[in-house]
Amino acid sequence: MERGDQIGRAAGYAAAAALVPYLVIKVSWVVGSSLGLLPVGRGFSLGGWLALNTVTIGMAAAGITLGLALVRPWGMRIPGRLVGFTGWVGSGFLVSILPFVVISALVNSGAHEESSGGSASSGGDGAMPGWEAVLLQYSFVGTGIALAIALPAYLRRRWPHALRGPERPPTSPGPLWPAITGAVTGLVWLYWAAGGPLGIAHRDERPADWHVLVGVSACWALAASAAVPALVRRRPTRQPYPLLLALAWLGSGSMFAWSGWRLPATVYVALARPSDVSYPENVALAVTLHLMAVLTGAGIMRTLVRDRSGLSVPDAAEEPAERVGRRP
Repeated sequence: MERGDQIGRAAGYAAAAALVPYLVIKVSWVVGSSLGLLPVGRGFSLGGWLALNTVTIGMAAAGITLGLALVRPWGMRIPGRLVGFTGWVGSGFLVSILPFVVISALVNSGAHEESSGGSASSGGDGAMPGWEAVLLQYSFVGTGIALAIALPAYLRRRWPHALRGPERPPTSPGPLWPAITGAVTGLVWLYWAAGGPLGIAHRDERPADWHVLVGVSACWALAASAAVPALVRRRPTRQPYPLLLALAWLGSGSMFAWSGWRLPATVYVALARPSDVSYPENVALAVTLHLMAVLTGAGIMRTLVRDRSGLSVPDAAEEPAERVGRRP
């Protein structure tokens, strides 16, 4: 076993271990709130609070399973589409939260919620103890760094040809609409992150954390949109294929995962209009952008898995490496 593969396998275990504190904290929130021992998050009924945190428990369990699947023999036998989708969504969440945590620590000296611009993505509230916030951040940062090492190592073992790019240029250009809609979404988010007032309903409710997360989301949307035309063009591109592939993969995952997570919460605020929760941006416009981002992310991924991108790998034709160690 080469050294790079050993490091990748160790990182897979580290990714699973890093999510354990997050899982334990979320379980304690659900149990404590059910028994009346812990408060319900701001802006939520008890049922909504339990539902939200139950979903995040499932997400944490899926992340732990993914980390183990990247290193254990049974992970090579899981259907490729399932591993790919889970890794894509997980990467999308983490590539946005990692810079968000780092930049927020620099621009905001006070403690911040584990949130997505006030959308209660974490389920936390202002009374969260400091040690819980530290453990939650550790889980995200640790898992993100570990998966960034473990996932490429897994891909090299299972689909080594997919990272080398197509053997010949595409016979026909792929659809460019994801690049256009992604660019529009990213530019609007970038405008808001820079302090632009158009489309903002509550100008005084834009904390530094909100600017950071919206700006990070904008950068990933624009990066993916810029990579798509180079991946689907007829002529070979001068840019390194692995770089273009990584930008499209991570950027589309960020749009799909984060907007898919924030869209239901935004729709809830638009319909229920809770008195203690509000969004800086116009809610109708926010819903439109999140929906566009989800569709764009899915559209980019569909482009990537087409034969022309070199990523289409039918489960029945996976590499012999998947079958190493099996008995005839």
